[in-house]
Amino acid sequence: MPRYLIEVPHKASKKSCDLAVEVFKSTGSHFLTNAVFGCPDGVHKAWINIETNTRAGALRTVPPPFRDNAKVIRVRKFALEKVDKNLRPHHK
Repeated sequence: MPRYLIEVPHKASKKSCDLAVEVFKSTGSHFLTNAVFGCPDGVHKAWINIETNTRAGALRTVPPPFRDNAKVIRVRKFALEKVDKNLRPHHK
């Protein structure tokens, strides 16, 4: 199944951080319980890795107020012996 990294930014203020957490909590979001946040280091974004069939499915894990600014990136792990075969064709 495809794996996606989702990045959700919010403004750099205590109010925005509190609002982000409150929205995630109030929507019962899977995102909140599995995300990591960069706020303690001054990077006001949250990230989560999920497996789902589609990019649209990945985006649906993000609460609606944050979807417009979320980035959904398909990621893949490569076995060391297959890096040249699998990764390099993407850089033509």
